[in-house]
Amino acid sequence: MIPRLSVVVFIACAGVSSVAAQTAPGQPNAPSKLKLDTGKQIYEAGCVACHGPDGKGQSQNLAGFERPDTFPDFTDCPTSTPEPDVQWRAIITNGGPARAFSQIMPSFKDQLTPEQIVKVVGHLRSLCTENTWPRGDLNLPRAMITEKAFPENETVVTGAINARGTPGIASAAMYERRIGASAMFEVIVPFDFTNDGSSWGSAFGDLAIGYKQKLFHSLKKGSIFSVGGEVAAPTGNRTLGTGGESTIFEGFAAFGQLLPGSSFLQVHTGFELPAHPDDVPRAYYLRTAIGKTFSTEGGLGRRWSPMIEFIADRDLVSGATTNWDVVPEIQIPMSKRMHILGNIGFRIPANNTADRQKQVMFYVLWDWVDGGLLQGW
Repeated sequence: MIPRLSVVVFIACAGVSSVAAQTAPGQPNAPSKLKLDTGKQIYEAGCVACHGPDGKGQSQNLAGFERPDTFPDFTDCPTSTPEPDVQWRAIITNGGPARAFSQIMPSFKDQLTPEQIVKVVGHLRSLCTENTWPRGDLNLPRAMITEKAFPENETVVTGAINARGTPGIASAAMYERRIGASAMFEVIVPFDFTNDGSSWGSAFGDLAIGYKQKLFHSLKKGSIFSVGGEVAAPTGNRTLGTGGESTIFEGFAAFGQLLPGSSFLQVHTGFELPAHPDDVPRAYYLRTAIGKTFSTEGGLGRRWSPMIEFIADRDLVSGATTNWDVVPEIQIPMSKRMHILGNIGFRIPANNTADRQKQVMFYVLWDWVDGGLLQGW
């Protein structure tokens, strides 16, 4: 598989001279904006020299440089769909260094208008003809608790620190791997630190494995919908309080919706069904996240996403009450390439507060398909 970072590194790596050479009438020595109407025409005028007429890459004997082994193929849907359009527009506008990619990709901001750049991105998108692959614009910011509907390739480390009452730290490492266009599997390894009032202990929690399947997406409507499930085995240490009493099966649905003004809504709901309901009650939960993304550099720079989650859960037993939590948080870009992201928030019980903790929560996310941990800074 071609690493996704190569797709954006070389989106517009060549053809600068052919674009700049087109001049306005009466000004033969001054470059001007291209007088082209479609993304295909712009691509053919400025990008074919590197990428070839079909988007699979110009042949080595015609290319003006030694083509790397990972040169992009825009017809390859796994590598050409996951990024949002703004990432590609930023690279074409400001060049490879704008996202800590190769210097070989030049800036086109002096040769193309913003409208023309949008058109050429649209043409590049059309080269993936398999419509089952959801576009990266539907890959909404990851909330702290609410599951997103988009299938992803990433590694996430999470943590939650009790802010009052009994000390404790809950953490987990998550590995998410995409399966084809529509599916993803996930492995979750928790590790917790507990305190009994006099001493600390630490142990692994209940290991879990999950699966998510995208059922519907529409870029035109800005919507994506998925269903999934998870199985958590009681592998933790019950003595230290890091493990449960039963295997738990979970089924869920996740929905994402783009809203006007770079805002978004995510909804995640499901049931937890223990194998031994006499020991652990069945439960229902509803999680929602609503937020807005802000960008620097006229929308082409780093993206910051403050959001707020509303979390509800209820044991399905007679007389149980619904617990409500509020989680204000913000996702922040850590790397220039934005393949490493952080999130920090504060979980606040809104009712039934006597025995429920306030927590400082955080995660660090590594979208490893876009590069290594030390790349892209």
